[in-house]
Amino acid sequence: MSEFIPLSVPNFGAREAELAGQAITSGWVSTSGGKVTEFEEALAAYVGMPRAVACNAGTSALHLAAMAAGITRGDEVIVPTLTFIAAVNPLTRYVGAEPVFIGCDDSLCIDPDAVEDFCANRCELRDGRLYNKATGAHIKALEVVHVFGNMADMPRLMAIAKRYGLIVIEDATEALGTRCTDGPFAGKFAGTIGDIGCYSFNGNKIITTGAGGMVVSNHADWAEHAKHLSTQAKADLLQFLHDEVGYNYRMTNVQASLGLAQLERLEGFIAHKKALYDRYVAALDGVKGLRILPFREGECRSNHWFFSLYLKDSGLDRDTVIEKLQAQHIQTRPVWALIHEQADYPRNEAYGLDKALDYRKYIVNLPCSTNLSFEDCDRVIERCWGCKRLPPRGCARRRVSECNRRRRHLARRLKLSAKRTDEGKVHAATHFRAAETHSPLIRRLRATFPLRGRL
Repeated sequence: MSEFIPLSVPNFGAREAELAGQAITSGWVSTSGGKVTEFEEALAAYVGMPRAVACNAGTSALHLAAMAAGITRGDEVIVPTLTFIAAVNPLTRYVGAEPVFIGCDDSLCIDPDAVEDFCANRCELRDGRLYNKATGAHIKALEVVHVFGNMADMPRLMAIAKRYGLIVIEDATEALGTRCTDGPFAGKFAGTIGDIGCYSFNGNKIITTGAGGMVVSNHADWAEHAKHLSTQAKADLLQFLHDEVGYNYRMTNVQASLGLAQLERLEGFIAHKKALYDRYVAALDGVKGLRILPFREGECRSNHWFFSLYLKDSGLDRDTVIEKLQAQHIQTRPVWALIHEQADYPRNEAYGLDKALDYRKYIVNLPCSTNLSFEDCDRVIERCWGCKRLPPRGCARRRVSECNRRRRHLARRLKLSAKRTDEGKVHAATHFRAAETHSPLIRRLRATFPLRGRL
Protein backbone atom coordinates (compact mmCIF):
# COMPACT_ATOMS: atom_id res chain seq x y z
CA MET A 1 0.00 0.00 0.00
CA SER A 2 1.32 3.45 -0.92
CA GLU A 3 1.66 6.16 1.73
CA PHE A 4 0.69 8.82 -0.83
CA ILE A 5 -1.84 8.14 -3.57
CA PRO A 6 -1.48 10.59 -6.48
CA LEU A 7 -4.27 11.60 -8.83
CA SER A 8 -2.77 10.41 -12.11
CA VAL A 9 0.88 9.61 -12.81
CA PRO A 10 2.93 7.95 -15.58
CA ASN A 11 3.32 4.20 -15.78
CA PHE A 12 6.75 3.37 -17.21
CA GLY A 13 8.48 0.00 -17.26
CA ALA A 14 11.19 -2.05 -18.90
CA ARG A 15 9.89 -1.59 -22.44
CA GLU A 16 10.00 2.21 -22.18
CA ALA A 17 13.55 2.04 -20.81
CA GLU A 18 14.58 -0.31 -23.63
CA LEU A 19 13.30 1.87 -26.48
CA ALA A 20 14.44 5.15 -24.90
CA GLY A 21 17.85 3.56 -24.38
CA GLN A 22 17.99 2.65 -28.05
CA ALA A 23 17.31 6.27 -28.99
CA ILE A 24 19.97 7.53 -26.58
CA THR A 25 22.68 5.10 -27.70
CA SER A 26 21.91 5.88 -31.35
CA GLY A 27 22.81 9.51 -30.74
CA TRP A 28 19.49 10.71 -32.16
CA VAL A 29 17.99 12.26 -29.06
CA SER A 30 16.57 15.53 -30.37
CA THR A 31 14.02 16.34 -33.06
CA SER A 32 15.64 14.15 -35.71
CA GLY A 33 15.56 10.37 -35.77
CA GLY A 34 13.45 7.51 -37.02
CA LYS A 35 11.43 6.95 -33.87
CA VAL A 36 9.32 10.09 -34.49
CA THR A 37 8.16 8.73 -37.84
CA GLU A 38 7.59 5.27 -36.32
CA PHE A 39 5.44 6.77 -33.57
CA GLU A 40 3.43 8.80 -36.07
CA GLU A 41 2.80 5.69 -38.16
CA ALA A 42 1.91 3.55 -35.14
CA LEU A 43 -0.55 6.12 -33.76
CA ALA A 44 -2.14 6.58 -37.19
CA ALA A 45 -2.55 2.82 -37.54
CA TYR A 46 -4.09 2.52 -34.06
CA VAL A 47 -6.78 5.18 -34.66
CA GLY A 48 -7.32 4.19 -38.30
CA MET A 49 -6.04 7.34 -39.99
CA PRO A 50 -3.69 7.62 -42.97
CA ARG A 51 -1.45 10.25 -41.37
CA ALA A 52 -0.51 11.53 -37.93
CA VAL A 53 1.71 14.51 -37.13
CA ALA A 54 3.73 14.48 -33.93
CA CYS A 55 4.40 17.67 -31.98
CA ASN A 56 5.66 18.77 -28.57
CA ALA A 57 2.35 19.22 -26.71
CA GLY A 58 -1.41 18.83 -26.97
CA THR A 59 -1.65 22.63 -26.86
CA SER A 60 0.65 22.85 -29.89
CA ALA A 61 -1.48 20.23 -31.65
CA LEU A 62 -4.56 22.41 -31.19
CA HIS A 63 -2.71 25.48 -32.42
CA LEU A 64 -1.63 23.56 -35.54
CA ALA A 65 -5.22 22.40 -36.02
CA ALA A 66 -6.52 25.96 -35.85
CA MET A 67 -4.01 27.15 -38.43
CA ALA A 68 -4.59 24.16 -40.70
CA ALA A 69 -8.35 24.82 -40.54
CA GLY A 70 -7.80 28.44 -41.55
CA ILE A 71 -9.18 30.03 -38.38
CA THR A 72 -7.99 33.60 -38.26
CA ARG A 73 -8.58 37.05 -36.80
CA GLY A 74 -12.22 38.09 -36.95
CA ASP A 75 -13.58 34.53 -36.87
CA GLU A 76 -15.53 33.06 -33.97
CA VAL A 77 -15.28 29.51 -32.66
CA ILE A 78 -17.91 27.69 -30.57
CA VAL A 79 -16.06 26.14 -27.61
CA PRO A 80 -17.00 24.45 -24.31
CA THR A 81 -16.59 26.38 -21.08
CA LEU A 82 -16.12 23.21 -19.00
CA THR A 83 -12.61 22.24 -20.09
CA PHE A 84 -8.96 23.06 -19.51
CA ILE A 85 -7.99 26.53 -20.74
CA ALA A 86 -5.44 25.04 -23.16
CA ALA A 87 -8.38 23.72 -25.18
CA VAL A 88 -9.58 27.27 -25.82
CA ASN A 89 -6.51 29.52 -26.08
CA PRO A 90 -4.97 27.91 -29.21
CA LEU A 91 -8.21 28.08 -31.20
CA THR A 92 -8.97 31.67 -30.26
CA ARG A 93 -6.37 34.00 -28.78
CA TYR A 94 -3.39 32.32 -30.45
CA VAL A 95 -4.86 32.99 -33.92
CA GLY A 96 -6.84 36.15 -33.15
CA ALA A 97 -10.29 34.54 -33.14
CA GLU A 98 -13.02 34.98 -30.52
CA PRO A 99 -14.79 32.22 -28.56
CA VAL A 100 -18.48 31.64 -28.01
CA PHE A 101 -18.79 29.55 -24.84
CA ILE A 102 -21.32 26.75 -24.51
CA GLY A 103 -22.17 24.68 -21.43
CA CYS A 104 -22.13 20.91 -21.04
CA ASP A 105 -24.56 18.03 -20.95
CA ASP A 106 -24.44 15.16 -18.44
CA SER A 107 -21.44 13.63 -20.21
CA LEU A 108 -19.52 16.82 -19.25
CA CYS A 109 -18.94 17.38 -22.97
CA ILE A 110 -20.34 20.31 -24.94
CA ASP A 111 -24.15 20.28 -24.95
CA PRO A 112 -25.54 19.64 -28.46
CA ASP A 113 -28.93 21.09 -27.47
CA ALA A 114 -27.32 24.37 -26.45
CA VAL A 115 -25.13 24.43 -29.58
CA GLU A 116 -28.15 23.87 -31.82
CA ASP A 117 -30.25 26.44 -29.97
CA PHE A 118 -27.49 29.03 -30.22
CA CYS A 119 -26.97 28.44 -33.95
CA ALA A 120 -30.70 28.50 -34.69
CA ASN A 121 -31.68 31.50 -32.56
CA ARG A 122 -28.58 33.66 -32.08
CA CYS A 123 -27.12 33.29 -35.56
CA GLU A 124 -28.10 33.40 -39.21
CA LEU A 125 -26.98 31.51 -42.31
CA ARG A 126 -25.83 33.53 -45.30
CA ASP A 127 -24.45 31.79 -48.37
CA GLY A 128 -23.67 28.66 -46.36
CA ARG A 129 -21.78 30.57 -43.66
CA LEU A 130 -22.98 31.09 -40.09
CA TYR A 131 -22.90 34.60 -38.64
CA ASN A 132 -23.41 35.76 -35.07
CA LYS A 133 -26.31 38.22 -35.01
CA ALA A 134 -24.88 40.08 -32.02
CA THR A 135 -21.33 40.56 -33.30
CA GLY A 136 -21.70 40.11 -37.05
CA ALA A 137 -18.71 37.75 -37.01
CA HIS A 138 -18.40 34.58 -39.05
CA ILE A 139 -18.63 31.52 -36.80
CA LYS A 140 -16.14 29.23 -38.48
CA ALA A 141 -15.71 26.20 -36.29
CA LEU A 142 -17.05 24.06 -33.48
CA GLU A 143 -14.64 22.57 -30.96
CA VAL A 144 -15.64 19.29 -29.31
CA VAL A 145 -13.68 18.22 -26.22
CA HIS A 146 -14.10 14.60 -25.15
CA VAL A 147 -13.96 15.38 -21.45
CA PHE A 148 -12.26 12.83 -19.17
CA GLY A 149 -12.29 10.31 -22.01
CA ASN A 150 -16.07 10.40 -22.40
CA MET A 151 -17.19 10.51 -26.03
CA ALA A 152 -19.25 13.59 -26.86
CA ASP A 153 -22.52 13.13 -28.73
CA MET A 154 -20.81 13.10 -32.13
CA PRO A 155 -23.81 12.09 -34.28
CA ARG A 156 -25.75 15.14 -33.04
CA LEU A 157 -22.79 17.51 -33.15
CA MET A 158 -21.67 16.45 -36.62
CA ALA A 159 -25.22 16.88 -37.95
CA ILE A 160 -25.36 20.40 -36.47
CA ALA A 161 -21.97 21.26 -37.92
CA LYS A 162 -23.02 20.06 -41.37
CA ARG A 163 -26.28 22.02 -41.22
CA TYR A 164 -24.52 25.28 -40.34
CA GLY A 165 -21.29 24.89 -42.30
CA LEU A 166 -18.99 24.56 -39.27
CA ILE A 167 -15.53 23.00 -39.21
CA VAL A 168 -15.31 20.40 -36.41
CA ILE A 169 -12.10 20.33 -34.36
CA GLU A 170 -11.91 17.43 -31.92
CA ASP A 171 -9.90 17.85 -28.75
CA ALA A 172 -9.25 14.20 -27.92
CA THR A 173 -6.32 15.03 -25.66
CA GLU A 174 -7.98 13.05 -22.83
CA ALA A 175 -9.60 10.43 -25.00
CA LEU A 176 -6.99 8.35 -26.82
CA GLY A 177 -8.56 4.90 -27.14
CA THR A 178 -12.16 6.06 -26.78
CA ARG A 179 -14.16 4.85 -29.77
CA CYS A 180 -17.69 4.45 -31.09
CA THR A 181 -18.96 0.87 -31.01
CA ASP A 182 -22.39 1.46 -32.55
CA GLY A 183 -24.25 4.04 -34.60
CA PRO A 184 -23.16 5.98 -37.69
CA PHE A 185 -19.55 6.24 -36.51
CA ALA A 186 -19.08 2.66 -35.29
CA GLY A 187 -15.38 1.79 -35.22
CA LYS A 188 -14.28 5.44 -35.27
CA PHE A 189 -12.00 6.71 -32.54
CA ALA A 190 -12.35 10.02 -30.75
CA GLY A 191 -10.35 12.55 -32.75
CA THR A 192 -11.04 10.91 -36.13
CA ILE A 193 -14.69 11.87 -36.72
CA GLY A 194 -14.47 15.62 -37.28
CA ASP A 195 -12.32 17.54 -39.73
CA ILE A 196 -9.21 17.48 -37.55
CA GLY A 197 -8.35 15.95 -34.17
CA CYS A 198 -5.68 16.31 -31.50
CA TYR A 199 -4.13 14.09 -28.81
CA SER A 200 -1.92 14.83 -25.81
CA PHE A 201 0.84 12.78 -24.21
CA ASN A 202 1.31 14.92 -21.12
CA GLY A 203 2.47 13.15 -17.96
CA ASN A 204 -1.05 12.65 -16.59
CA LYS A 205 -2.58 11.29 -19.80
CA ILE A 206 -3.42 7.62 -20.40
CA ILE A 207 -0.15 7.25 -22.31
CA THR A 208 2.67 9.75 -21.97
CA THR A 209 5.89 10.81 -23.59
CA GLY A 210 6.54 13.28 -20.77
CA ALA A 211 5.20 15.98 -23.05
CA GLY A 212 3.92 15.69 -26.57
CA GLY A 213 0.94 15.72 -28.88
CA MET A 214 -0.37 14.47 -32.19
CA VAL A 215 -2.59 15.78 -34.99
CA VAL A 216 -4.75 13.68 -37.32
CA SER A 217 -7.10 14.94 -40.03
CA ASN A 218 -9.64 13.73 -42.54
CA HIS A 219 -8.12 16.29 -44.91
CA ALA A 220 -4.75 15.06 -46.15
CA ASP A 221 -3.62 18.57 -47.07
CA TRP A 222 -4.44 19.84 -43.55
CA ALA A 223 -2.23 17.17 -41.99
CA GLU A 224 0.64 18.02 -44.34
CA HIS A 225 0.22 21.72 -43.60
CA ALA A 226 0.31 20.98 -39.86
CA LYS A 227 3.57 19.06 -40.35
CA HIS A 228 5.01 21.95 -42.35
CA LEU A 229 4.08 24.51 -39.70
CA SER A 230 5.44 22.34 -36.86
CA THR A 231 8.92 22.27 -38.42
CA GLN A 232 9.44 26.04 -38.86
CA ALA A 233 7.73 25.97 -42.27
CA LYS A 234 10.92 24.94 -44.06
CA ALA A 235 10.34 24.99 -47.81
CA ASP A 236 13.93 23.88 -48.54
CA LEU A 237 15.72 21.79 -45.91
CA LEU A 238 19.18 22.42 -47.29
CA GLN A 239 18.97 26.14 -47.99
CA PHE A 240 16.89 27.07 -44.91
CA LEU A 241 14.17 28.68 -46.97
CA HIS A 242 10.82 29.30 -45.25
CA ASP A 243 7.60 30.14 -47.07
CA GLU A 244 5.45 31.20 -44.06
CA VAL A 245 5.70 31.75 -40.34
CA GLY A 246 6.27 28.38 -38.72
CA TYR A 247 6.86 27.04 -35.22
CA ASN A 248 9.30 24.76 -33.44
CA TYR A 249 6.63 22.29 -32.34
CA ARG A 250 8.65 19.13 -33.01
CA MET A 251 8.71 16.02 -30.84
CA THR A 252 12.07 14.55 -29.84
CA ASN A 253 13.27 11.08 -30.79
CA VAL A 254 13.51 10.04 -27.13
CA GLN A 255 9.91 11.11 -26.50
CA ALA A 256 8.73 9.18 -29.55
CA SER A 257 10.50 6.07 -28.22
CA LEU A 258 8.54 6.36 -24.99
CA GLY A 259 5.36 6.82 -27.02
CA LEU A 260 5.93 3.64 -29.00
CA ALA A 261 6.34 1.62 -25.81
CA GLN A 262 3.33 3.26 -24.17
CA LEU A 263 1.14 2.65 -27.23
CA GLU A 264 1.91 -1.07 -27.00
CA ARG A 265 0.44 -1.01 -23.47
CA LEU A 266 -2.55 1.24 -24.15
CA GLU A 267 -5.25 -1.43 -24.31
CA GLY A 268 -4.00 -2.89 -21.03
CA PHE A 269 -4.11 0.57 -19.46
CA ILE A 270 -7.70 1.02 -20.63
CA ALA A 271 -8.72 -2.37 -19.19
CA HIS A 272 -7.18 -1.50 -15.81
CA LYS A 273 -8.85 1.93 -15.83
CA LYS A 274 -12.21 0.25 -16.45
CA ALA A 275 -11.63 -2.18 -13.58
CA LEU A 276 -10.79 0.70 -11.22
CA TYR A 277 -13.84 2.64 -12.36
CA ASP A 278 -16.11 -0.35 -11.80
CA ARG A 279 -14.64 -0.73 -8.32
CA TYR A 280 -15.44 2.89 -7.45
CA VAL A 281 -18.96 2.54 -8.84
CA ALA A 282 -19.68 -0.66 -6.90
CA ALA A 283 -18.50 0.85 -3.62
CA LEU A 284 -19.58 4.51 -3.83
CA ASP A 285 -22.30 5.10 -6.41
CA GLY A 286 -25.62 5.58 -4.65
CA VAL A 287 -24.13 5.53 -1.12
CA LYS A 288 -25.60 8.32 1.01
CA GLY A 289 -26.19 10.56 -2.01
CA LEU A 290 -22.74 10.02 -3.55
CA ARG A 291 -22.51 9.39 -7.28
CA ILE A 292 -19.78 8.27 -9.65
CA LEU A 293 -20.61 10.00 -12.92
CA PRO A 294 -21.21 7.55 -15.76
CA PHE A 295 -19.48 7.31 -19.11
CA ARG A 296 -21.46 7.08 -22.32
CA GLU A 297 -22.33 3.38 -22.58
CA GLY A 298 -23.77 1.15 -25.27
CA GLU A 299 -22.62 3.02 -28.33
CA CYS A 300 -19.11 3.88 -27.07
CA ARG A 301 -16.03 2.33 -25.46
CA SER A 302 -14.45 4.93 -23.21
CA ASN A 303 -10.83 4.96 -22.08
CA HIS A 304 -12.11 5.98 -18.60
CA TRP A 305 -9.34 8.54 -18.19
CA PHE A 306 -10.71 10.42 -15.15
CA PHE A 307 -13.33 9.45 -12.58
CA SER A 308 -15.72 12.03 -11.15
CA LEU A 309 -17.28 11.82 -7.68
CA TYR A 310 -20.44 13.96 -7.71
CA LEU A 311 -21.42 15.40 -4.33
CA LYS A 312 -24.58 17.41 -4.92
CA ASP A 313 -27.02 15.08 -3.17
CA SER A 314 -24.59 13.99 -0.45
CA GLY A 315 -24.57 17.15 1.65
CA LEU A 316 -20.77 17.27 1.39
CA ASP A 317 -18.75 20.32 0.39
CA ARG A 318 -16.34 19.84 -2.51
CA ASP A 319 -13.38 21.71 -1.05
CA THR A 320 -13.84 20.11 2.38
CA VAL A 321 -13.74 16.63 0.83
CA ILE A 322 -10.58 17.52 -1.10
CA GLU A 323 -8.95 18.81 2.10
CA LYS A 324 -9.96 15.74 4.13
CA LEU A 325 -8.59 13.36 1.52
CA GLN A 326 -5.40 15.40 1.20
CA ALA A 327 -4.95 15.04 4.95
CA GLN A 328 -5.13 11.28 4.40
CA HIS A 329 -2.38 11.57 1.72
CA ILE A 330 -4.81 11.12 -1.16
CA GLN A 331 -4.60 13.58 -4.03
CA THR A 332 -7.84 14.70 -5.68
CA ARG A 333 -8.90 17.80 -7.56
CA PRO A 334 -12.00 19.77 -8.52
CA VAL A 335 -13.08 20.06 -12.11
CA TRP A 336 -11.64 23.06 -13.94
CA ALA A 337 -12.81 26.58 -13.26
CA LEU A 338 -15.09 27.58 -16.14
CA ILE A 339 -13.18 29.29 -18.94
CA HIS A 340 -15.74 32.01 -19.64
CA GLU A 341 -15.03 33.40 -16.16
CA GLN A 342 -11.23 33.61 -16.60
CA ALA A 343 -8.54 35.84 -18.12
CA ASP A 344 -10.17 38.25 -20.55
CA TYR A 345 -12.89 35.80 -21.56
CA PRO A 346 -15.75 37.30 -19.49
CA ARG A 347 -16.27 39.79 -22.32
CA ASN A 348 -17.17 36.94 -24.70
CA GLU A 349 -20.62 35.43 -25.17
CA ALA A 350 -21.56 32.41 -23.03
CA TYR A 351 -24.67 30.27 -23.47
CA GLY A 352 -26.45 27.34 -21.78
CA LEU A 353 -24.30 27.27 -18.65
CA ASP A 354 -26.55 25.72 -15.96
CA LYS A 355 -25.09 22.22 -15.93
CA ALA A 356 -21.52 23.45 -16.27
CA LEU A 357 -21.97 25.66 -13.21
CA ASP A 358 -23.46 22.73 -11.30
CA TYR A 359 -20.74 20.24 -12.14
CA ARG A 360 -18.02 22.77 -11.40
CA LYS A 361 -19.41 23.12 -7.88
CA TYR A 362 -19.87 19.45 -7.02
CA ILE A 363 -17.23 17.31 -8.78
CA VAL A 364 -14.16 15.80 -7.13
CA ASN A 365 -11.85 13.79 -9.39
CA LEU A 366 -10.53 10.62 -7.72
CA PRO A 367 -7.16 8.85 -8.14
CA CYS A 368 -7.12 6.92 -11.41
CA SER A 369 -3.52 6.16 -12.42
CA THR A 370 -2.99 3.17 -14.71
CA ASN A 371 -0.70 1.74 -12.02
CA LEU A 372 -3.09 2.38 -9.11
CA SER A 373 -3.45 -0.89 -7.20
CA PHE A 374 -6.81 -2.26 -6.12
CA GLU A 375 -5.57 -2.04 -2.53
CA ASP A 376 -4.92 1.69 -2.86
CA CYS A 377 -8.21 2.12 -4.71
CA ASP A 378 -9.98 0.51 -1.74
CA ARG A 379 -8.16 2.87 0.60
CA VAL A 380 -9.52 5.84 -1.39
CA ILE A 381 -13.00 4.33 -1.19
CA GLU A 382 -12.77 3.89 2.60
CA ARG A 383 -11.63 7.46 3.04
CA CYS A 384 -14.55 8.67 0.90
CA TRP A 385 -16.88 6.65 3.14
CA GLY A 386 -15.29 8.40 6.08
CA CYS A 387 -15.97 11.82 4.56
CA LYS A 388 -19.65 10.97 4.41
CA ARG A 389 -20.38 8.74 7.37
CA LEU A 390 -18.09 9.70 10.25
CA PRO A 391 -19.37 12.46 12.56
CA PRO A 392 -17.36 15.66 13.03
CA ARG A 393 -14.08 15.37 14.91
CA GLY A 394 -15.49 16.97 18.04
CA CYS A 395 -18.37 14.53 18.42
CA ALA A 396 -16.42 11.83 20.28
CA ARG A 397 -19.45 10.02 21.64
CA ARG A 398 -21.00 9.69 18.23
CA ARG A 399 -17.72 8.49 16.74
CA VAL A 400 -17.42 5.82 19.44
CA SER A 401 -20.97 4.73 18.70
CA GLU A 402 -20.21 4.50 15.01
CA CYS A 403 -17.08 2.49 15.68
CA ASN A 404 -18.96 0.06 17.88
CA ARG A 405 -21.77 -0.30 15.37
CA ARG A 406 -19.42 -1.13 12.54
CA ARG A 407 -17.48 -3.68 14.57
CA ARG A 408 -20.67 -5.39 15.77
CA HIS A 409 -22.04 -5.46 12.23
CA LEU A 410 -18.85 -7.05 10.98
CA ALA A 411 -18.89 -9.56 13.83
CA ARG A 412 -22.47 -10.60 13.05
CA ARG A 413 -21.62 -11.12 9.38
CA LEU A 414 -18.57 -13.18 10.23
CA LYS A 415 -20.44 -15.33 12.78
CA LEU A 416 -23.00 -16.11 10.10
CA SER A 417 -20.23 -16.93 7.69
CA ALA A 418 -18.62 -19.26 10.24
CA LYS A 419 -21.89 -21.15 10.71
CA ARG A 420 -22.06 -21.74 6.99
CA THR A 421 -18.56 -23.26 6.71
CA ASP A 422 -18.51 -26.94 5.76
CA GLU A 423 -16.75 -28.03 8.92
CA GLY A 424 -18.23 -25.43 11.21
CA LYS A 425 -15.12 -25.53 13.38
CA VAL A 426 -13.76 -22.04 12.81
CA HIS A 427 -14.65 -19.69 15.61
CA ALA A 428 -16.21 -16.38 14.56
CA ALA A 429 -13.80 -14.45 16.76
CA THR A 430 -10.90 -15.76 14.68
CA HIS A 431 -12.57 -14.47 11.54
CA PHE A 432 -13.27 -11.15 13.23
CA ARG A 433 -9.69 -10.64 14.35
CA ALA A 434 -8.45 -11.54 10.87
CA ALA A 435 -10.89 -9.13 9.27
CA GLU A 436 -9.78 -6.36 11.61
CA THR A 437 -6.19 -7.05 10.67
CA HIS A 438 -6.92 -6.65 6.96
CA SER A 439 -9.35 -3.73 7.13
CA PRO A 440 -7.64 -0.32 7.39
CA LEU A 441 -10.91 1.32 8.32
CA ILE A 442 -11.59 -1.10 11.19
CA ARG A 443 -7.98 -0.91 12.36
CA ARG A 444 -8.16 2.89 12.53
CA LEU A 445 -11.46 2.92 14.36
CA ARG A 446 -10.34 0.23 16.82
CA ALA A 447 -7.10 2.07 17.59
CA THR A 448 -8.90 5.36 18.14
CA PHE A 449 -11.83 4.00 20.16
CA PRO A 450 -10.97 0.60 21.68
CA LEU A 451 -13.95 -1.46 22.81
CA ARG A 452 -14.18 -2.78 26.33
CA GLY A 453 -15.51 -6.21 26.97
CA ARG A 454 -16.52 -8.90 24.52
CA LEU A 455 -18.72 -8.55 21.46
